[in-house]
Parts: sequence; C-alpha cells; structure tokens
Amino acid sequence: MSILNLLQPQWYIEYGGIFLIMFVVFAETGLFAGFFLPGDSLLFVTGVMSHSLLKNVIPDEQIVFKLIMIIILISVSGIAGNIFGYWFGAKGGKRLYAKNDSLFFKQKFLTNAKVFYEKHGAMTIFMARFIPFIRTFAPIVAGTVNMDYRKFMRYNISGSLVWSASFIFAGHYLNSLLMQKFNYDISVHLGYIVLFIVLATTIPFVLKMAFGFKG
Repeated sequence: MSILNLLQPQWYIEYGGIFLIMFVVFAETGLFAGFFLPGDSLLFVTGVMSHSLLKNVIPDEQIVFKLIMIIILISVSGIAGNIFGYWFGAKGGKRLYAKNDSLFFKQKFLTNAKVFYEKHGAMTIFMARFIPFIRTFAPIVAGTVNMDYRKFMRYNISGSLVWSASFIFAGHYLNSLLMQKFNYDISVHLGYIVLFIVLATTIPFVLKMAFGFKG
C-alpha cells in the first residue's frame, strides 16, 4: 500500500468498504492525527459508489433505503469522532498548544480552529464539518474550553447528519442524473472529481488562513 492511497477516497471504498469509511470519518473528525484524511471527497465518492456498499445486506433495488443506512452509519461515526475529540480536549487538549509540529500534527490548525471557535461560538461545531482541518480540531477546542456538553451534542449530531447526507446524496444523484441524461459515469473519472472537491473546499480555508480569520 502506497501512502498516496490514503489520499484517494476510492481506495477506502474498494478495499475497506463501509467499515473503513466509518473509521476514516471517525478519525478525521476526532483524532488530531486524522486531519490529512479525505473528508468531503470521501463522502461524495461514497455516494457515487454507493451501489457497491452494503451489497450483501441491502439489494440495489432498495437504493433509497441503502443510502439512508449509509448516511446513518457514517453520521454515527462522525458524531462519535467529535465526542472523542471533545473528551480528548477536556482531558488534555491544553497540552497540545505546547506540542511541536510533526507529520501527524500541525499547531497552526489547532490555533486556527481556536480562532474560528472564538469568532463563531458553538455554531463552530456545525460549520466545521464543512471546513477541512477545522473539523478535526474544532471538537478538541470545544472540550478544551469546556463548551456546554448538551449544546455541543446538538450541533455535533445535526452537523454530522447534514454533512453526511449532503455529500452522499450529491454524489449519488449527480452520477445517476449524468448516467440517465448523457450515459456518462463519473466514477470512471473520480480522480478529477476528487481533485475539484479538494480544491473547492481547501482553497477558501487556505486563503482564510493566509489572511486571518478576522472579518
């Protein structure tokens, strides 16, 4: 396995299936070492390739039910990841501010997540789902500052459900639409799709990071 495989969403689906997807979502939304894992692109590609998931459990004819089950499983993983991140932040998150950068930890992402939290408050937990890097460190910051746990869980659950459903439905129905209208299967060109999603979700964050989170 090449290290580059870890950056390719389709690799997780083809070789790990739903359980590996669930683990990646858990890690990317709760473990500070998971910030480099694919998030938005993984969910979108999951929607595109949904027919190959749970195929031994749910027949393809019940596609809506299959999509709902996939969304529930992935949402639960995202919720659990944030809970772990919150717990980690409450127990030892403050020590991270003294930790040096490494391959699996970047101090600037933690700092930017804290600035983002200070600006947007509890809503950060919902919004962070759609922002690379921030979604990894936001629950840790919430735990570090002792955010009210009930409020945290409200935004945690709603954010995970909306994030999962929006990208998975988008991937599945866009592929279905293109197949019906133009007989074009976007799963054949997933590399370009993934690159577009990564750029579209990352560039705004990079610009914000370069010019600060103020304003």
